[in-house]
Amino acid sequence: MNNANAGFGRTADAVVVTLDNTTVVPPAGRISLNSIRAYLETLALANQRVLSVLTINGARVNPTLPLIYPDPVIHIGAETIPLEQLPLLLLTTAGQQTDHARESVEAALTLVLINKPATARELWWKIASLLKEPVLTLSLMPEDFCQLSCGNTFHKLRRWQLQQVAALVRQVDAVCETKDNLKLSDTLEHQVLPWLQSLGENIRLWHDATQAGTRLATKTG
Repeated sequence: MNNANAGFGRTADAVVVTLDNTTVVPPAGRISLNSIRAYLETLALANQRVLSVLTINGARVNPTLPLIYPDPVIHIGAETIPLEQLPLLLLTTAGQQTDHARESVEAALTLVLINKPATARELWWKIASLLKEPVLTLSLMPEDFCQLSCGNTFHKLRRWQLQQVAALVRQVDAVCETKDNLKLSDTLEHQVLPWLQSLGENIRLWHDATQAGTRLATKTG
């Protein structure tokens, strides 16, 4: 496996790197996935664009997570979008973060039952750090853009989600203090998972509204 700090285990010349379907040659020494991603991001920013899609061997990967991929890596591709489409990318990122958090909770439902309370608490604390990520990403959305594309509900729901994260973390922390792993699993299933599912649905609605607004602006511009 290639972790974020490892090289490919093969010569860099054997890896084809493209940016918006144009082949680019990374500087010497850029032989890890993260180093090449950083180079592609720099090229994009220099042209007032941001990375929106990253693929490895044709498979789309989540750019918000550590890049881990089995050998051999033969192609790294990236696509960019102009800065004016950044809100759409933020919504996409928030959706990916929500999906990752939900998958982590689903995996933890059984894990907390088969481990000691101290280990179960550690599992929860790792998950707790994931819950805030999509909400913080949403906080980066420009307020005027949100009002225009997503309506007044976006601002209210965004503030409400911040409060919900704090309330959920406090609630699950209190359950952890009981050292009752069954109760912890139930809380994750019936409190945390529904919140993540609701957040994911809202993000998809905002994404669709933003995408439609962007297309309309392009047609009328």
